[in-house]
Amino acid sequence: MTLGILKVAAALEKGGVPVDMVDLSGIDNFKDAIGHYARTTETEIFGLTATTPQMPAITQIAEKIRETKPTAKIILGGPHITLVNAAYKKEVKDGRNGRATTAMKKCSEIFDVLVAGDGEDAIFQALQPDCPKVIDADDPKSSLFLTNARLEELPFPARHLVDMESYHYTIEGVRATSMIAQLGCPFACGFCGGRESPMLRRVRMRSSENVVAEIVHLYRTYGIKAFMLYDDELNVNPKMIELMNRIRDCQRELGVEFKLRGFIKSQLFTDAQAKAMYEAGFRWILTGFESGSPRILQNINKKSTREENTRCVDIARKNNLKVKALMSIGHPGESEETVQGTHDWLLEVRPDDFDVTIITTYPGTPYYDYAIQDPEQKNVWVYTFKENGDKLYAYEVDYTKIADYYKGDPDGGYKSYVYTDHLTAERLVELRDFVERDVRNKLNIPYNTGSAALRFEHSMGQMGGDVLPPNIYRASQLGTPA
Repeated sequence: MTLGILKVAAALEKGGVPVDMVDLSGIDNFKDAIGHYARTTETEIFGLTATTPQMPAITQIAEKIRETKPTAKIILGGPHITLVNAAYKKEVKDGRNGRATTAMKKCSEIFDVLVAGDGEDAIFQALQPDCPKVIDADDPKSSLFLTNARLEELPFPARHLVDMESYHYTIEGVRATSMIAQLGCPFACGFCGGRESPMLRRVRMRSSENVVAEIVHLYRTYGIKAFMLYDDELNVNPKMIELMNRIRDCQRELGVEFKLRGFIKSQLFTDAQAKAMYEAGFRWILTGFESGSPRILQNINKKSTREENTRCVDIARKNNLKVKALMSIGHPGESEETVQGTHDWLLEVRPDDFDVTIITTYPGTPYYDYAIQDPEQKNVWVYTFKENGDKLYAYEVDYTKIADYYKGDPDGGYKSYVYTDHLTAERLVELRDFVERDVRNKLNIPYNTGSAALRFEHSMGQMGGDVLPPNIYRASQLGTPA
């Protein structure tokens, strides 16, 4: 489930503001659901959250609210507007009027208030009738920007506002739910959203005691014994092993066994970390290796080598941890040779699962923020990696309408909006499909599949049967989804 908006809801409840949560995850006819809710409620203020791939749906939701209740105040927060605002501020600073300015204007036309950055305290300002159009909580100098201390004192996400039983997600066969223990990633990968956004770039952490308290709360309240940690990189926390030991100890005190899953940074991964993770209950790790090509690893500023990535898999396997390798193609300089390098590396290290996606130039990524409009093709933007001149070309995308660049069907469902000097957009799709199909066949790894979305029965959209697990994205909005 989407934890960001549930954190905002928890902050509102703590501040004495009553909250409804309209949970549209996995709901096919979501416009009917929100229209029904808007017609039957006295609510006049609607807070929406969206990653970039969710923007077409969020735009339709906002239009339906406006159509049903013209007097409503609609607030947009979340990663997309945070990234657009960061890119927009850079354009203003550089004296440019570019596509981030256009994207910001479009969001301003659709929504009444835009909240960039941390929403837990900013929401109270957004509720005021005379609030500004844009509330910038993505500024470390602002009192709205969460500190470690403020993060520690905030309530846990208001999961009681959603139907926990309608979410069907397991780790090693054990019913699981999602958590976020820390915020932010300090690295500067070229494809990654939020490199210009302090909210997503600066690491902010809760204490080990606070994280374990949330785990215990979830176990005692909902009987949950498995947890997916959506922190960008768990092992940027210098107290990671301490946290793992506390999770281990709390299980001994409770007389229960937990299963966990989470992300780690490959070149920071150590044998001691792996050992502590396994003892805490981790059985899976996910890592954005991205590429098996040394040239691409350099071009994306990954700060890790092919050898370090291989070492990471070896350490995990030595400590009985399964590895999901998150890979992407379509970076500056991508060629048949570099994609083959990714294919061959996957066959060499034999991960337990993997993902291959085609990169998208999200607002707030260097690929987007530092691209220059092609003088001959006005709908194409060109990013150049300065160290060697490798280029990435990206077609202009209206993110409020288009999302088919994201995850398509397992075979043949992708559409690429990027290309390189060596590979057309169509060829990138062909190569992605080849790597996915060939590696899965040779390693005997089945495709990841899900149920079809179901129709809602009432305004909360809660069902008695299986509901498609919600789309949950890494906080930094990487090109590779979790």
